[in-house]
Amino acid sequence: MQLINAPFPDFIKNFEQTLKHLFHTKEDINQLSLNRGLPPAIMSEIMAQLPLSVAIPQSYGGRGSIVKECLGILAAASYESLPLSLIFGINIALFLEPVSKYAEETVKKEIFDRFLHAQNMGGLMITEPNYGSDALNMKTVNRPSEAGYKIKGQKHWQGLTGMADYWLIACRKESSPGELSRDIDFFICDASQEKQRIIVEEYYDNLGLYMIPYGLNQLDVEVPAYFKLQPKTTGIKMMLDILHRSRMQFPGMGMGFIQRMMEEAIAHCQTRIVGTANLLALDQVQFQLTRIQAAFTICSAMCARSSEISGVNHDLATEGLEANSMKAVVTDLMQESSQILVQLSGANGYRIRHIGGRGIIDSRPFQIFEGSNEMLYSQIAEIITRLMKKQKQRQVFAFLKDFELTAAACLPVKQELSFSLPESLPQRKMVDLGKILGRVVALGYVLQLEEKGFQKDLIANCIIAVRQEIAGLVSGFNADNTTTVVTDLTAKSFWLNLAD
Repeated sequence: MQLINAPFPDFIKNFEQTLKHLFHTKEDINQLSLNRGLPPAIMSEIMAQLPLSVAIPQSYGGRGSIVKECLGILAAASYESLPLSLIFGINIALFLEPVSKYAEETVKKEIFDRFLHAQNMGGLMITEPNYGSDALNMKTVNRPSEAGYKIKGQKHWQGLTGMADYWLIACRKESSPGELSRDIDFFICDASQEKQRIIVEEYYDNLGLYMIPYGLNQLDVEVPAYFKLQPKTTGIKMMLDILHRSRMQFPGMGMGFIQRMMEEAIAHCQTRIVGTANLLALDQVQFQLTRIQAAFTICSAMCARSSEISGVNHDLATEGLEANSMKAVVTDLMQESSQILVQLSGANGYRIRHIGGRGIIDSRPFQIFEGSNEMLYSQIAEIITRLMKKQKQRQVFAFLKDFELTAAACLPVKQELSFSLPESLPQRKMVDLGKILGRVVALGYVLQLEEKGFQKDLIANCIIAVRQEIAGLVSGFNADNTTTVVTDLTAKSFWLNLAD
């Protein structure tokens, strides 16, 4: 257990060297990424470095659940493999941290021991076939039994389907025959136990993230009573705390990924000669590269902020504004960064073996799972407009300059934010407004990072890039857009009928 006690710089360096050896010397990550799953021998060597120990309390033999270390592991993994980082993210934010915070003390030791010594993994089951983001209407039910609780239902699109040793299962208790409680319960499920085995009915052919199995799970299990998580108040607030903490760890998965996109793009542009000069001599290329560097700076700032506020000792149930802003903005930046790398790489980028092409496919679902970005942006706007209405304030800048989270950030974009909101906004405009507000929040993190001594030229470029993006978003928000779908296509909708 020498690794557990090593200073974090040594711990993370050893982990990075292990990944580099496994993915570039022993195996070829470009080839591995084409196959479903990861070879067990490779995964075993990775897990031998105890990466998940960062999310286990010191009292149970781990490194102490320090957010900075959790994000560091996620970043190191995503630099080499975004799917591998997501595997760790699922284990850390959606299993180990909830168990650490909400599980009965009697079950923690065995679970943490199996993670440290037997390379076990865990995941979270919330999503159901008919209830995706509508989690509060899930139909998976729990009923008391002589041995504890019986849980029955269907879950799907769980990362690590058929692979995890443990699961956290979200369900609703049967309040009366045929009626389910409005609150949410969470139970630990040990898939190695006979009565707790989960049947995988189907494995999905997910478009990217090949290392991670997804599928449809049939639940008909019985778990001990002490496997139930114990909320501080309500189960819904516990679920929000878990999900918000997870969203605040997305910057960790984004950090190494964006850094890799940035380094690959710069290296390519330095060596690719067009005419008498390299690609860096082109002004448009400079612009594209500074977009990735702005993403790198924003993600760095988010990691710093998350390290301060998202530990298990914090209650994040009411921190939807920051959690949603981090998740939605950073995943947009991940997708944009990979798109830019592919564009700069030309035809070679459009290969699944190319890290940029693979990056487009692997980063795309990050904008969808754990709440689609459109939904999260809408929620961001709802939070702010609700507060504005309470203060009877309709001018955006006037409100944001007095709102603690955005007070400093809105100053560089005062001109862009000096507009007023109408009495009511359609959903599409709420999404547009949420995108604007999410980037103002992100800019606040960048200014905080500047105070910590982050490289000044990167900060300066980032402020310009964010201001330009906000200007474009505000222009779109203020433009008239009342389009509706035309469902009745006539003969006049086909050009061949109209051509001479």
